[in-house]
Amino acid sequence: MGKIKSAKQMERHLKGISNHYRIKILLLISDQPDITLEGIVDNIKANEKTIGEHTRRLYVAGLINKSYRGKFREHNLTPYGKMLVKFLKSFQSVQ
Repeated sequence: MGKIKSAKQMERHLKGISNHYRIKILLLISDQPDITLEGIVDNIKANEKTIGEHTRRLYVAGLINKSYRGKFREHNLTPYGKMLVKFLKSFQSVQ
């Protein structure tokens, strides 16, 4: 088992998912790794500036990575992002 996170460190990750757009973005990146911002905007049907700000917040929270491929920026989940997606999917299907 790895190093135990403090409550403050866990708060940073949990605040990162505290918006319905961010949850949708995490789930989408989980299903479509290397998706670009344009791909996220097309799938979620929201304003590009709004989605850009939410991806920035997910990045700051340590839940996604961004990398350039040419002029496009691709998005992938970090290990913490993958853990939270696993939680979100299990939480989503609880009845």
